[in-house]
Amino acid sequence: MSKHGTTSKLSHVVAVSKGVKSAATATLTNAHHTAQRANLLSGISRTYQPIAEGEAPKPPESTRVQANAASIIEGIQETLVRLFDVTATVDYGNQAAKADVVVDGQLLVEGAPVSYLLFLEKQLVDLGTFVKKLPTLDQADEWELDPNTGHYRTPVVKTVSNKKVYRNHVKAEATEKHPAQVEVYTEDIPVGHWHTTKFSGALPATRVKELSDRVVKLQEAVKVARETANSTDVANQRVGETVLGWLFA
Repeated sequence: MSKHGTTSKLSHVVAVSKGVKSAATATLTNAHHTAQRANLLSGISRTYQPIAEGEAPKPPESTRVQANAASIIEGIQETLVRLFDVTATVDYGNQAAKADVVVDGQLLVEGAPVSYLLFLEKQLVDLGTFVKKLPTLDQADEWELDPNTGHYRTPVVKTVSNKKVYRNHVKAEATEKHPAQVEVYTEDIPVGHWHTTKFSGALPATRVKELSDRVVKLQEAVKVARETANSTDVANQRVGETVLGWLFA
């Protein structure tokens, strides 16, 4: 059964939890390796007593026990109690720590827990990248929305279609001694008209900027909500001693 009396800011407990988890992992790993080394857990004491006449005595031999399983358990129990307590405080605290997401006075999410606010923050990073990469209309053209198709279109632009016709230019008339000097050139003759309309499924740059600004505004609101939730006072849980005390009783 969990026990608590004092309180802490959830953000403070979260800040130290990573270090506590790392220390507990290192302690448990080291204890596991030590417990597997039989030579550290074993000791011996031998003395030599000659029985044959004239046999030389030999010095005693001894090896001390360098590790004790019970002591190893006590060591990890102390570290894990801290880990169990900190983790319980964060997890129980996250259940109680909630905040509203409000943008320009409009309530978008009511009573969001920290875990959901973290989810929103990550999603908004991805959405922000997506919005910034949206295709925009070429600003060199004038566009209007076609309500029938949902696409944008430009006004009809009329252009001339030309056809090249070869012409001769007599630079010098023929004489009895010399032929005529003629230069061939081309001339563009209008033969028709193009009526061009451009279509696009892109968005106006102003719309993309508007969406990008809204993503940023929502990100700021979610961050404020998360900081508000993390400033909640949460009860310091004391469960590790009970759980591990039973386990290693």
